[in-house]
Amino acid sequence: MLTVQCFEDNSPVKAALESPGEGRVLVVDGGGSARRALIGGNIAASAAKNGWAGVVIDGAARDKAELAAADVGIRALALIPMPTDRKTPGQTGLPVRIQGVWVRTGDWLYADEDGIVVMPTQA
Repeated sequence: MLTVQCFEDNSPVKAALESPGEGRVLVVDGGGSARRALIGGNIAASAAKNGWAGVVIDGAARDKAELAAADVGIRALALIPMPTDRKTPGQTGLPVRIQGVWVRTGDWLYADEDGIVVMPTQA
């Protein structure tokens, strides 16, 4: 797993998902914002092409049909048509707090349609 922290600027999300995913999950601390989408169809397609297993966003996404068609699991708090605002670049690889749960690069994430569990080691 890799973590990213950004607010309404998906530059580090795009950069991470354009790199080799090697079956990892990208966890994005978007500050819970539903004002700007941090992932859309093009970035989701890039994530699938580069071997990412999933993306979890504490924030918004857009392009619902394209996200569903991408061969990568994506979870976000909301859908919004507004694109990102490229003003405040974020940080990658630091511990982030998502909905009260600490997530660190290297943790293991398990998800199904009912929810997500984060563990420090492989189960």
